[in-house]
Amino acid sequence: MPRRHTGPRLLYTGIRVRDIARSLRFYRSLGFRERLRGTMEHGGIFVQLAYPGQTHRLELNYYPRSNPYYEPFRAGTELDHVGFYVTELEAWLRFLRRRRIPLVLDFTEGPQRVVYIRDPDNVWLEFFGTVRRRPGRRRRAPTRVAAPPRRRRSRT
Repeated sequence: MPRRHTGPRLLYTGIRVRDIARSLRFYRSLGFRERLRGTMEHGGIFVQLAYPGQTHRLELNYYPRSNPYYEPFRAGTELDHVGFYVTELEAWLRFLRRRRIPLVLDFTEGPQRVVYIRDPDNVWLEFFGTVRRRPGRRRRAPTRVAAPPRRRRSRT
């Protein structure tokens, strides 16, 4: 019997911050604890936070002025993206293709393949899962599907 893929599991919400240290102090004062920190391939900084006993993460994203995703803050531009983990990413990508939903970004970062789409209001949705290597096949190089425009425009 063919295995049916499971849908995406909401894992975290990414928000864009102006000052990472200030935001960390604020969220820590609320009881959030740092779980993961790193630098994105394009130079942005992320810090994932979790509230004790909860599985959903809050990801703080900082983009310096030199970053391609930097833009001045305007009301409504703080939501950066919503991240979903998918156990069967290839099946999920086939599902998106059947619905003619274009990928905005597609790359491999370590053992994870990461793809982004945009909703009708230009909110970025990230789907990621573990890359499964097949014996005798070479791992594909990271590629960008499309050069993304600036992250979001102000809402009117």
